[in-house]
Amino acid sequence: MSGALILNGVAIDDGFAEAFPMKATRLLITAHNLTWARHAAVAATGFATSVIACGCEAGIEAELPPEQTPDGRPGVSVLIFSMSGKELAKQVERRVGQCVLTCPTTAVFAGLSEGEAIALGKNLRFFGDGWQISKVIAGQRYWRIPVMDGEFVAQETTSVTKSVGGGNLLLLARDTDAALAAAEAAVAAMKRLPNVIMPFPGGVVRSGSKVGSKYASLGASTNDAFCPSLFGLAAHTELTAETRCVMEIVIDGLTEADVGAAMRAGMDACIALGAAGGLLRISAGNYGGKLGPFHFHLHKLMGVKA
Repeated sequence: MSGALILNGVAIDDGFAEAFPMKATRLLITAHNLTWARHAAVAATGFATSVIACGCEAGIEAELPPEQTPDGRPGVSVLIFSMSGKELAKQVERRVGQCVLTCPTTAVFAGLSEGEAIALGKNLRFFGDGWQISKVIAGQRYWRIPVMDGEFVAQETTSVTKSVGGGNLLLLARDTDAALAAAEAAVAAMKRLPNVIMPFPGGVVRSGSKVGSKYASLGASTNDAFCPSLFGLAAHTELTAETRCVMEIVIDGLTEADVGAAMRAGMDACIALGAAGGLLRISAGNYGGKLGPFHFHLHKLMGVKA
């Protein structure tokens, strides 16, 4: 906590969040109305909090009015991140096939136009059992698959881009209410920005992890230095007796700048609540620079020159 910056009574650590390269794509899901587009998007981004066990990290990016979608219907954009293009392609096909194709009135389109192409409707078309047909519009191929409410339209491919995963903030607070209020304010501010998602439930994770474990079979385990119940017990702690709750926010973005902008927006929202709201300190998780090449220094994000 050395070299902390104090803003509105909140200590900002002179440290950094460490992030790593990922691959990502954006999908545009449309439907007869926004309710059904959101149903499909929620299902398609389920069980996608961490690549540690889910295969991908995914979330809803934004709701889209009809004038911003390819077919002039209400829609939702989702971002899906994975550690490789191969795994991302697998996740997209499974999630679209099981969660979007199945959802009443939906269609799905590529939300990125540049990058390596992976299948979107290219393989799902076989569900049409020979009745599927394709149409090329402006150089893009779309598949029309007959289903019981009409037809499911899917663009043949979507594009994969390089991206950044693992940006993060650690919010240290006086109690649970204060920690949740700070986290909710931060997530709300981040969600106003494009090109980013916070993949954990509600955008927040309470089970922050460290690399490694006393159990050889586990690659990650509880971040004991930030667990209030272990204060005075763990060999090393980052907490004080006053800190009774810590929440973490993890951010994935299409670019390094996107992640940095989201972290800054989240910090601004937390700092606005201030120490009067029970927030004591903002920190970030890193592994000494060994995990990934993207380092988001908290003081620099807040405009403090090194």
